[in-house]
Parts: sequence; C-alpha cells; structure tokens
Amino acid sequence: MSPSFPPAWVVELQPVFGSARGVWLVGGAVRDHLLGRFSHDLDFAVDGEARQLARRVADRLGADYFDLDPARDAGRVLYRAPDRTGWVLDFSRLRASRLAEDLTGRDFTINALAIDLHQPEVSIDPTGGAADLRAGRLRACSPQAINDDPVRALRGVRLALGLSLKIEPSTLGQLRAARGTLGLVSAERLRDEVMRTLELPRPAAAVRLIDQLGLLSDTFPELEALRGLQQPPQHAYDALRHTLAVCDHLADLLAVLGLHPDEEISADLTLGLASVQLGRFRQGLQEVLNQPLAGGRSLRSLWMLAALYHDAGKCVTGSRDPAGQLRFLEHEARSAEMAAAWAERMRLSRVEIDRLSRVVANHMRPGQLEKSPPITSRAIYRYYRQLGEGGVDVVLLSLADFLGKHTPPPPQLAWAGRLASGRMLLEAYFERATEVIRPPALIDGVVLMRALGLTPGRLVGDLLEAVREAQAEGQVTTPDQAIEFARTALHSGDYGEAGTAEAG
Repeated sequence: MSPSFPPAWVVELQPVFGSARGVWLVGGAVRDHLLGRFSHDLDFAVDGEARQLARRVADRLGADYFDLDPARDAGRVLYRAPDRTGWVLDFSRLRASRLAEDLTGRDFTINALAIDLHQPEVSIDPTGGAADLRAGRLRACSPQAINDDPVRALRGVRLALGLSLKIEPSTLGQLRAARGTLGLVSAERLRDEVMRTLELPRPAAAVRLIDQLGLLSDTFPELEALRGLQQPPQHAYDALRHTLAVCDHLADLLAVLGLHPDEEISADLTLGLASVQLGRFRQGLQEVLNQPLAGGRSLRSLWMLAALYHDAGKCVTGSRDPAGQLRFLEHEARSAEMAAAWAERMRLSRVEIDRLSRVVANHMRPGQLEKSPPITSRAIYRYYRQLGEGGVDVVLLSLADFLGKHTPPPPQLAWAGRLASGRMLLEAYFERATEVIRPPALIDGVVLMRALGLTPGRLVGDLLEAVREAQAEGQVTTPDQAIEFARTALHSGDYGEAGTAEAG
C-alpha cells in the first residue's frame, strides 16, 4: 500500500483504537485503493464494542457521531478534516470470532478485503477478491450472502454499474431471489444504499437494473404504477420510461455543467447548447451541489430522487377533459406527497424531505413562467421567495423534464426557449441576488407603522413584502420611496396578498 493509504490522521488514531482487541480497515476503501481510486468512506471492523469505539473516535476528532445500526453494533462518524474534506467512518463489530470468518461472511469478494493498520502494506484477502477485481467480476462471498442481508442486492447493483463489473451468474440469481425481502432491512440501511446508488454517474441505469431484477416495488414502490401509464400526445414515452429518461437527462446536464465538462456528452447538439447557455454558472452550481446534507448524503442524490418522483402522482390523477384530452391535473402536488412519504419511511431528515417535496411540487414552474413572457423581476422574486435555494434544483429538473418528453433531438426552438428561461432564473440567483431575490431592507415594520399610523399585524407584513417586490422590479430604491410606495398601496388596496401570491 502507498504511504498515503490509509490517511495519516487515521494512523494517528491508533491510541484510541488500542481500546479494542483489534481494528481493521475493511471493504470499499481497500478495494478502491487496489483500483487506484480514492475514497472518503472508511469502514472499520472491530473486535469489541464498535459503537463505543466510534464515539471515542468522534470525540478525538471533534466529529459528529450517529448510531447506524444498533442491532449490529454499528456506528458512524462524520468528520470534516482541517482541509474541509468530508469523511464518513463506519465502525461495526466483527460478525464472527475471527477476521477471516467475518470477511468470508460479507457480501461480495471485492469487499472482503482488509488491512491491519499496523501493517498497511499487506492486504488480507480470504475470498479471492483481488483476483475478481482484476477479472472485472462481481461474485458473492457465499451462496447465502444476499439472503443473509437483502440490502446487499441493491449494493450489488451499485457495485456492478459503478465499477463496470460483470455479475457472475450464480450471484445474479441471488440478486433476483432477494425480491420481496428488502422490507426486512432497516429503513436507515436501505436509505443509505439507495441514496449512494443515486450518486452514480448513470443512476437511471441502476434503476433499470433494479427493475430487471424484480426489485423496483421493494425499492421505489410508488413508481410501479407508472409502468405503461399512457401520457398526452406531446410525450414520447409512457410515464415510467419518461421518468427514467428525465433521470438520464438530469445526469447528462450535470455532466456538461460540471467544473470539468464531459466532452463526449457536450458534443451532442442539444446538450452542447445547454453548455453554451448555462456554462457560466458552473462554479455556482458546483457550490450548490457541494452543500452537505444529513448523514453525509449528497444533494445530487436528492435531485435524482426528485427526478424519479416528479411524476409519481400521475398514477392517481389521470382524467380526460370534455374533448377527450388526457390530463393529470395537480399531479405535482400528489407527486410531492408521494416523494415525501418515501423520504419519511426512509428516515431522511426534515430538511431533505421539505426540499424534496418543494422541488417536486414546483417542477413545472419554469415552464409556466415561460408561457407568459417576458419573465419579470417580480415573478423571479416570487419564485425564489417560495423555493429558496431549491429554485436552482427546479431549474435543472425542469430542463431534464423537457428533454424527457421527446425522443432525441427535442424541438430546438422550444429547447432554446426553455434554456433561456433557465438562464434568467439562474442568473438572478447567482449574479443578481441582492437586486432581485434578496434586496436589502429599506425600511422595517417599526418605521412603516410610525409613518403610516399602523398597528402590528399581517397588513404590515404584506406591505413590506409589496415594497420588496417593488425593489426587485427597480421601482423603489430609497427609504422615502419605500414609504410612499407603501402609502399608495395602502390607500389603493393594491398590495394584493403580496406575501402569499404565486408567480406573476
């Protein structure tokens, strides 16, 4: 092993590790090192009380600790190093009397690798995982490996696609046999595996493989009803195929709008136009995506989850109008409810659930704004007042949703229009926020009440909100103008529920 693996700060934890009978670095980090990859997720097998050790490590590092799986004596440490790099350290008790037996009882041979921190240059490999890595093969450690822990079926999907491995036939049979058993897995462990799968470069391919294995109902039960669901003529696909296409296109957009754009994907005319129109927001988009979520989860995975659930409500909202046209009225709201229900079952944080449901509920907003051009500064202000930073999420989801309606290439004029709308919304967020989204307060409630002879109440808040909207439009720039605007609005009654109004 190279001197940089394991990291020096891990080696320096040896005094803390000494409280256990034995501690080994196991699994994915060792595998990734053999592949020449770098991992920020470290798994430790502990001969002793793993959660107690994890708490001591968290105390030493000044990091956060979470119980991961009390029944398995597993705990998680979330550590942000001095260089701001985030690390996830999982500690679990040995599941056998000896390390070799523990490794043999693991999921796949490529994960049944370990190193002794006292001898990091020597790998421990009782199942031939290194040879399977060289052969590009995914093989279960034993005939009962998946049955022993059904969440391993999803992990097999993630590993096969993430590492470009071919699933060995008998292992493939084990994955299929897991159908109907994922409900036996704790919600937290299922959540973690799903969210890590959604971080893959091509998450829709993973969902398709999950479906082929018969595991879709176990993983995303709300999506099953979208299979074969007819859509209006402007859609090229049924609801499930459309959903997966949207997920594909969202991944493509993130690939061309990243800090290091994928040149092959960018060569596509449609995505190349997106790169030209939105490329100046790369740094800002990356900063948004880098925002940490609870439990070390990524915003990218939450965006992909929104893509998967954005039309889930169509299965319960379909109807035909008097002309016989198929409609899915208010499907956005029902989709948001379904997404939130999945997230609550999977124990996502309240912040994640709120952001997910808000994004899904508003995924059609950019298209609606586009129908009433030009998009005014007041409309943009109201858009971000309701969505906050989730407004950026909605822009990307809306673009992917547009592409997912069409067989490539989409109608280029309409695509250019959707990109123009997205550019205006992103420009406001990244370049004009203090003008359009968060204009500085010119007056406060006390000043307004004194100037207009008002008493505390909702009216004051509505008038202040009307002033802020006028600021966003450039109509008001000084405190005196703000007071006069509020006075005029009060006398005319034209402050129009500004605090609750929808996009204008």
